[in-house]
Amino acid sequence: MKNIAAALTFLAPLVLSGCASVPEIEGPPTAFRLTAPGMADNAKLPPKAAGNFAKNPNCTGQNVSPALAWRNAPAKTRSYALIWDDQAGRTGLGVSHAVIYGIPASTSGFPEGALGGAPGGVPAGAFVPGKNNAGMHWLGPCSPKGNAPQHYVMTLIATDLEPNALPAGLTKAELLKALEGKALRAASLVFRFWQ
Repeated sequence: MKNIAAALTFLAPLVLSGCASVPEIEGPPTAFRLTAPGMADNAKLPPKAAGNFAKNPNCTGQNVSPALAWRNAPAKTRSYALIWDDQAGRTGLGVSHAVIYGIPASTSGFPEGALGGAPGGVPAGAFVPGKNNAGMHWLGPCSPKGNAPQHYVMTLIATDLEPNALPAGLTKAELLKALEGKALRAASLVFRFWQ
C-alpha cells in the first residue's frame, strides 16, 4: 500500500500539470528521426494548420503545414514517403490527411506551409502528390468544434525507390502496397488538434 501511495504522490503533480515536466524522449542520437522545428512531439497544432476545404464546414483554417525536418536516414535511401493520419477521424474509421512520396533523398525537411500549398512553397519536383480522403495530397485537421483533442500521426518512410518510380495520385493504400519490400525505415511524429 505504501508503494501505491508513493507512486500516486509522484504522479499526481505530473498529471495535474499535463506532464509538462516530463522530458521528451530523444532515443539514440543515430536513430532515424522526424521532428517539427519549434514544436515538441505531441504538441498542439496552431489554428492556421487546420484544413481549408469548402466541402467540410469543420475545415476552418489556412491549411498551413508545419515545418518538418529529419536526419539519420538509412544509407540506401533514395526517396521518402510521408503519410499523415487521424485514426479517430470519421468516427473511428480514420482519415488520411496527407499522401506524399517521391521526396528525393537529398531533402532533409520542408519549411512551414510548403506542403499545404502556400505561395512560394516548394519547387516543382520536390515530391509526388498522392491522394488523401479528400482527393488532394495535403489537408490539415478538420475536427469538429468541441471535439476532444485528436491525435494526428505523421510517418516518414525512407525507401530505396527512385523519386520518380511511382505515378502521381496514389492513395495511402496504394502507396503502402507499392512500398512493400522497398521501405527501409520509418520515423513518426504526433500532433494534436482541437477547436
